[in-house]
Amino acid sequence: MEELLRIAIQKGGRLSEKSQAIIESCGIDFAYGGRVLKAKATNFPLEFIFLRDDDIPGYVADGIADIGIVGKNTIDEEGVIVEEVRDLGFSKCRLSIAVPRDMEYTSVKSLEGKRIATSYPRILGEYLQSEGVTADIHTITGSVEIAPTIGLADAICDIVSTGSTLLSNGLKEVDSFYFSSARMIANPELSAEKRVILHKLLMRIEAVQKAKNFKYIIFNLPTQYVDQVSNIFPGLESPTVTPLVEKGWSSVQTVVEESKFWDTLEQLKALGAQGVLVTPIEKFVE
Repeated sequence: MEELLRIAIQKGGRLSEKSQAIIESCGIDFAYGGRVLKAKATNFPLEFIFLRDDDIPGYVADGIADIGIVGKNTIDEEGVIVEEVRDLGFSKCRLSIAVPRDMEYTSVKSLEGKRIATSYPRILGEYLQSEGVTADIHTITGSVEIAPTIGLADAICDIVSTGSTLLSNGLKEVDSFYFSSARMIANPELSAEKRVILHKLLMRIEAVQKAKNFKYIIFNLPTQYVDQVSNIFPGLESPTVTPLVEKGWSSVQTVVEESKFWDTLEQLKALGAQGVLVTPIEKFVE
């Protein structure tokens, strides 16, 4: 019987969409409908189970799922023992303290003796303890922002992406103390056979993610300046150089980091580069 790696993914929401997207970009085919809670890839030894996000760390820790994709905040709040395999870099957010706009706030010490509503009592409690602050933590789920308005709490601690929800509820963000992103986690006791499959999956993910940071460029350059191109692209393999029909000119093909593209383009134009063509890279394996 074929060994399968079972992965737990959130069954709905943006994290679910991005998790599925990165796996699909690895060339792994699977079918998922809104009511389907289990699926199997057709061309890779991977089986999916779709769960609530706060159930994923526990399922992985207990070995029901071999690996999972979930936010760092959920991992730390659940407090179970899992192996963090890779920071996937998407679904970034922060855990922040927010207070009513008319409340004076100078530092976390301003929360001494206050009532704070949150869905993350473990993370918040550890933060307050590290700062020597004693406060009354009210654990609630959903609609945390309304707590000060209805008199349930003096402040809140919640996940923030843009801050627009806080503003619309008369709150101001005063302390961002914890930052999160999507992580791939694994059961610490994962078998050697399943770790081989995991390694193959991670290799594909790395190739996809790395490709987003680079662009493939082709340009024509006076042949006398070809040797100087290597100085513009340090750390990469030698560019591909092809003589053109027009004497004294060559076609150059190479890869450039996205963050350095515009500076690189200026250097190439200074050397007389023409017809610069830039294309995205789907996969990048070194």
